[in-house]
Amino acid sequence: MSLLSGLEKFGLGQVDTKDLFEDEKKDTEDVKKEEVQEKKEPVHTEEEFLLDKNVRCPVCDHVFRTRVVKTGRVKRLEPDEDLRPRFQYIDTNKYDVSSCPRCGYTAMNRYFTHLSTGQIKMIQEGVCSKFKPEAAKDEPLQAYSYDTAIERYELALYNTIVKKGKNSEKAYECLKLSWLFRGKAEELEQAKTKDEKQLAECRKQEMEYYQQAYEGFLKAIASENFPMCGMEESTVNLLMANISFRLGKYDNASRFVSMILTSHVASRGAKDRAMTLKDQIIAKIHEEKA
Repeated sequence: MSLLSGLEKFGLGQVDTKDLFEDEKKDTEDVKKEEVQEKKEPVHTEEEFLLDKNVRCPVCDHVFRTRVVKTGRVKRLEPDEDLRPRFQYIDTNKYDVSSCPRCGYTAMNRYFTHLSTGQIKMIQEGVCSKFKPEAAKDEPLQAYSYDTAIERYELALYNTIVKKGKNSEKAYECLKLSWLFRGKAEELEQAKTKDEKQLAECRKQEMEYYQQAYEGFLKAIASENFPMCGMEESTVNLLMANISFRLGKYDNASRFVSMILTSHVASRGAKDRAMTLKDQIIAKIHEEKA
Protein backbone atom coordinates (compact mmCIF):
# COMPACT_ATOMS: atom_id res chain seq x y z
CA MET A 1 0.00 0.00 0.00
CA SER A 2 1.36 3.40 -0.95
CA LEU A 3 1.31 6.41 1.28
CA LEU A 4 -1.92 8.42 1.26
CA SER A 5 -3.67 5.57 -0.59
CA GLY A 6 -6.77 5.94 1.60
CA LEU A 7 -7.67 9.35 0.23
CA GLU A 8 -9.25 8.06 -2.98
CA LYS A 9 -12.65 8.05 -1.23
CA PHE A 10 -12.41 11.85 -1.14
CA GLY A 11 -11.90 11.90 -4.87
CA LEU A 12 -8.22 12.79 -4.49
CA GLY A 13 -5.79 11.13 -6.85
CA GLN A 14 -2.38 9.70 -6.06
CA VAL A 15 0.59 12.04 -5.44
CA ASP A 16 4.25 11.17 -5.64
CA THR A 17 5.46 10.55 -2.10
CA LYS A 18 8.83 9.11 -3.02
CA ASP A 19 10.64 12.37 -2.18
CA LEU A 20 8.19 13.59 0.41
CA PHE A 21 10.49 16.20 1.97
CA GLU A 22 12.53 17.23 -1.07
CA ASP A 23 10.63 20.46 -1.73
CA GLU A 24 10.81 21.43 1.92
CA LYS A 25 14.52 20.77 1.92
CA LYS A 26 14.94 22.98 -1.15
CA ASP A 27 12.78 25.69 0.41
CA THR A 28 14.89 25.58 3.59
CA GLU A 29 18.12 25.83 1.58
CA ASP A 30 16.72 28.78 -0.38
CA VAL A 31 15.76 30.54 2.85
CA LYS A 32 19.25 29.99 4.26
CA LYS A 33 20.81 31.40 1.10
CA GLU A 34 18.58 34.46 1.35
CA GLU A 35 19.54 34.93 5.02
CA VAL A 36 23.24 34.77 4.17
CA GLN A 37 22.75 37.35 1.41
CA GLU A 38 20.84 39.62 3.79
CA LYS A 39 23.64 39.39 6.37
CA LYS A 40 26.30 40.46 3.88
CA GLU A 41 27.68 43.91 4.73
CA PRO A 42 26.47 46.48 2.18
CA VAL A 43 29.19 48.25 0.23
CA HIS A 44 29.40 51.90 1.33
CA THR A 45 31.04 54.72 -0.58
CA GLU A 46 32.35 58.01 0.75
CA GLU A 47 29.79 59.86 -1.39
CA GLU A 48 26.96 58.57 0.83
CA PHE A 49 28.18 60.70 3.71
CA LEU A 50 28.72 63.95 1.80
CA LEU A 51 26.59 66.82 0.62
CA ASP A 52 27.19 70.00 -1.35
CA LYS A 53 27.07 73.32 0.47
CA ASN A 54 27.04 76.82 -1.00
CA VAL A 55 29.63 79.11 0.55
CA ARG A 56 30.18 82.84 -0.02
CA CYS A 57 33.80 83.93 -0.18
CA PRO A 58 34.46 86.84 2.24
CA VAL A 59 37.31 88.07 0.02
CA CYS A 60 35.79 88.22 -3.50
CA ASP A 61 32.07 87.65 -2.68
CA HIS A 62 31.88 84.67 -5.07
CA VAL A 63 29.43 81.90 -4.12
CA PHE A 64 30.81 78.42 -4.72
CA ARG A 65 29.99 74.84 -3.80
CA THR A 66 32.08 72.73 -1.47
CA ARG A 67 31.75 69.23 -0.07
CA VAL A 68 30.89 68.79 3.61
CA VAL A 69 30.19 65.76 5.79
CA LYS A 70 26.67 64.78 6.84
CA THR A 71 27.56 64.72 10.51
CA GLY A 72 24.47 62.79 11.54
CA ARG A 73 25.28 59.92 9.15
CA VAL A 74 28.84 59.06 10.16
CA LYS A 75 29.74 56.59 12.89
CA ARG A 76 32.57 57.66 15.17
CA LEU A 77 35.32 55.13 15.88
CA GLU A 78 38.08 55.13 18.51
CA PRO A 79 40.52 57.98 17.68
CA ASP A 80 44.27 57.57 17.31
CA GLU A 81 46.34 58.19 20.42
CA ASP A 82 47.11 61.74 19.24
CA LEU A 83 43.34 62.40 18.96
CA ARG A 84 43.18 62.06 15.17
CA PRO A 85 39.45 61.43 14.66
CA ARG A 86 38.31 58.27 12.91
CA PHE A 87 34.93 57.49 11.37
CA GLN A 88 33.55 54.44 9.64
CA TYR A 89 33.84 54.50 5.82
CA ILE A 90 35.18 58.08 5.62
CA ASP A 91 38.11 60.26 6.67
CA THR A 92 36.34 63.46 7.70
CA ASN A 93 39.65 65.32 7.95
CA LYS A 94 39.55 65.68 4.16
CA TYR A 95 36.50 67.95 4.34
CA ASP A 96 37.46 70.56 6.95
CA VAL A 97 38.59 73.17 4.41
CA SER A 98 36.75 75.59 2.09
CA SER A 99 38.57 76.95 -0.94
CA CYS A 100 37.29 79.67 -3.27
CA PRO A 101 37.97 78.52 -6.86
CA ARG A 102 37.86 82.11 -8.17
CA CYS A 103 40.30 84.03 -5.94
CA GLY A 104 42.20 81.28 -4.11
CA TYR A 105 41.22 82.24 -0.58
CA THR A 106 41.30 79.01 1.44
CA ALA A 107 40.86 78.29 5.14
CA MET A 108 39.66 75.69 7.56
CA ASN A 109 35.89 75.89 7.89
CA ARG A 110 36.03 77.20 11.47
CA TYR A 111 38.11 80.19 10.32
CA PHE A 112 36.79 80.77 6.80
CA THR A 113 34.49 83.74 7.47
CA HIS A 114 36.54 85.25 10.31
CA LEU A 115 38.66 87.84 8.55
CA SER A 116 39.50 91.40 9.48
CA THR A 117 39.57 94.16 6.87
CA GLY A 118 43.36 94.15 7.06
CA GLN A 119 43.55 90.38 6.51
CA ILE A 120 41.26 90.61 3.47
CA LYS A 121 43.60 93.20 1.97
CA MET A 122 46.66 91.01 2.69
CA ILE A 123 45.00 88.00 1.02
CA GLN A 124 43.95 90.07 -2.00
CA GLU A 125 47.54 91.24 -2.44
CA GLY A 126 49.38 88.06 -1.42
CA VAL A 127 47.05 85.36 -2.80
CA CYS A 128 44.33 86.61 -5.15
CA SER A 129 46.63 88.74 -7.30
CA LYS A 130 48.77 85.66 -8.06
CA PHE A 131 46.16 82.89 -8.04
CA LYS A 132 45.44 81.07 -11.32
CA PRO A 133 41.93 79.60 -11.15
CA GLU A 134 41.15 76.32 -12.86
CA ALA A 135 38.53 76.23 -15.61
CA ALA A 136 35.01 76.00 -14.15
CA LYS A 137 33.47 72.52 -14.33
CA ASP A 138 29.71 72.12 -14.48
CA GLU A 139 29.62 68.63 -13.00
CA PRO A 140 28.76 67.00 -9.66
CA LEU A 141 31.40 67.36 -6.97
CA GLN A 142 33.33 64.19 -6.22
CA ALA A 143 34.69 62.80 -2.97
CA TYR A 144 38.13 64.27 -2.36
CA SER A 145 41.17 62.07 -2.82
CA TYR A 146 43.96 62.43 -0.25
CA ASP A 147 46.03 64.33 -2.82
CA THR A 148 43.19 66.82 -3.38
CA ALA A 149 42.62 67.24 0.36
CA ILE A 150 46.34 67.77 1.00
CA GLU A 151 46.47 70.39 -1.76
CA ARG A 152 43.54 72.25 -0.20
CA TYR A 153 45.13 72.23 3.26
CA GLU A 154 48.43 73.46 1.87
CA LEU A 155 46.51 76.33 0.24
CA ALA A 156 44.90 77.01 3.62
CA LEU A 157 48.29 77.09 5.35
CA TYR A 158 49.63 79.43 2.65
CA ASN A 159 46.67 81.78 3.21
CA THR A 160 47.16 81.68 6.98
CA ILE A 161 50.80 82.68 6.58
CA VAL A 162 49.84 85.54 4.22
CA LYS A 163 47.09 86.89 6.52
CA LYS A 164 49.45 86.58 9.55
CA GLY A 165 47.14 84.15 11.32
CA LYS A 166 47.69 82.88 14.85
CA ASN A 167 50.33 80.27 15.63
CA SER A 168 47.59 77.91 16.80
CA GLU A 169 45.83 78.09 13.43
CA LYS A 170 49.05 77.33 11.52
CA ALA A 171 49.92 74.54 13.96
CA TYR A 172 46.48 72.97 13.62
CA GLU A 173 46.72 73.04 9.82
CA CYS A 174 50.13 71.36 10.04
CA LEU A 175 48.65 68.72 12.35
CA LYS A 176 45.78 68.11 9.95
CA LEU A 177 48.22 67.79 7.04
CA SER A 178 50.20 65.27 9.08
CA TRP A 179 47.02 63.26 9.69
CA LEU A 180 46.15 63.39 5.97
CA PHE A 181 49.55 62.01 5.00
CA ARG A 182 49.01 59.28 7.60
CA GLY A 183 45.64 58.50 6.05
CA LYS A 184 47.17 58.40 2.58
CA ALA A 185 49.89 56.06 3.83
CA GLU A 186 47.26 53.75 5.33
CA GLU A 187 45.47 53.74 1.98
CA LEU A 188 48.72 52.86 0.20
CA GLU A 189 49.36 50.07 2.72
CA GLN A 190 46.03 48.48 1.81
CA ALA A 191 46.64 48.65 -1.95
CA LYS A 192 47.15 45.36 -3.76
CA THR A 193 50.47 46.59 -5.14
CA LYS A 194 52.47 48.69 -2.66
CA ASP A 195 54.39 51.67 -3.93
CA GLU A 196 57.18 51.62 -1.34
CA LYS A 197 58.76 54.84 -2.59
CA GLN A 198 55.49 56.77 -2.39
CA LEU A 199 54.73 55.22 1.00
CA ALA A 200 58.11 56.29 2.38
CA GLU A 201 57.55 59.83 1.08
CA CYS A 202 54.15 59.94 2.78
CA ARG A 203 55.65 58.89 6.12
CA LYS A 204 58.39 61.49 5.72
CA GLN A 205 55.89 64.27 4.98
CA GLU A 206 53.73 63.15 7.88
CA MET A 207 56.58 63.56 10.37
CA GLU A 208 57.74 66.87 8.87
CA TYR A 209 54.30 68.41 9.33
CA TYR A 210 54.05 66.73 12.75
CA GLN A 211 57.25 68.48 13.84
CA GLN A 212 55.89 71.82 12.58
CA ALA A 213 52.64 71.24 14.49
CA TYR A 214 54.63 70.54 17.66
CA GLU A 215 56.67 73.72 17.38
CA GLY A 216 53.60 75.80 16.47
CA PHE A 217 51.55 74.60 19.41
CA LEU A 218 54.44 75.24 21.82
CA LYS A 219 54.52 78.87 20.66
CA ALA A 220 50.73 79.13 20.78
CA ILE A 221 50.55 77.78 24.34
CA ALA A 222 53.07 80.42 25.41
CA SER A 223 51.25 83.33 23.77
CA GLU A 224 47.53 82.54 23.30
CA ASN A 225 44.51 81.93 25.50
CA PHE A 226 42.30 78.85 25.61
CA PRO A 227 40.21 77.49 24.03
CA MET A 228 42.60 76.98 21.14
CA CYS A 229 41.27 75.75 17.76
CA GLY A 230 38.13 74.74 19.60
CA MET A 231 40.11 72.71 22.17
CA GLU A 232 40.20 73.27 25.92
CA GLU A 233 43.54 73.32 27.77
CA SER A 234 43.44 69.68 28.90
CA THR A 235 42.73 68.52 25.33
CA VAL A 236 45.67 70.53 23.97
CA ASN A 237 47.90 69.16 26.75
CA LEU A 238 46.87 65.60 25.90
CA LEU A 239 47.49 66.28 22.22
CA MET A 240 50.92 67.73 22.95
CA ALA A 241 51.81 64.89 25.30
CA ASN A 242 51.17 62.39 22.52
CA ILE A 243 52.94 64.45 19.85
CA SER A 244 55.96 64.88 22.14
CA PHE A 245 56.04 61.15 22.86
CA ARG A 246 55.85 60.22 19.18
CA LEU A 247 58.68 62.64 18.40
CA GLY A 248 60.82 61.11 21.15
CA LYS A 249 60.66 64.23 23.37
CA TYR A 250 59.94 62.31 26.57
CA ASP A 251 60.66 65.15 29.02
CA ASN A 252 58.03 67.35 27.41
CA ALA A 253 55.65 64.42 27.10
CA SER A 254 55.98 63.80 30.86
CA ARG A 255 55.43 67.48 31.60
CA PHE A 256 52.18 67.60 29.63
CA VAL A 257 51.01 64.34 31.22
CA SER A 258 51.63 65.77 34.70
CA MET A 259 49.60 68.89 33.83
CA ILE A 260 46.65 66.69 32.90
CA LEU A 261 46.89 64.43 35.96
CA THR A 262 47.04 67.40 38.37
CA SER A 263 44.31 69.37 36.59
CA HIS A 264 41.01 69.98 38.44
CA VAL A 265 39.05 70.38 35.19
CA ALA A 266 40.46 67.58 33.00
CA SER A 267 37.91 64.86 32.27
CA ARG A 268 38.19 61.32 33.57
CA GLY A 269 38.77 60.14 30.02
CA ALA A 270 41.66 62.57 29.53
CA LYS A 271 43.26 61.45 32.80
CA ASP A 272 42.90 57.79 31.88
CA ARG A 273 44.59 58.43 28.53
CA ALA A 274 47.32 60.41 30.30
CA MET A 275 47.96 57.51 32.74
CA THR A 276 48.27 55.07 29.83
CA LEU A 277 50.70 57.41 28.10
CA LYS A 278 52.68 57.84 31.33
CA ASP A 279 53.26 54.08 31.47
CA GLN A 280 54.37 54.10 27.83
CA ILE A 281 56.83 56.95 28.50
CA ILE A 282 58.36 55.13 31.47
CA ALA A 283 58.65 51.89 29.49
CA LYS A 284 60.29 53.73 26.57
CA ILE A 285 62.82 55.50 28.81
CA HIS A 286 63.77 52.18 30.49
CA GLU A 287 64.05 50.54 27.07
CA GLU A 288 66.45 53.21 25.80
CA LYS A 289 68.56 53.06 28.96
CA ALA A 290 68.85 49.31 28.63
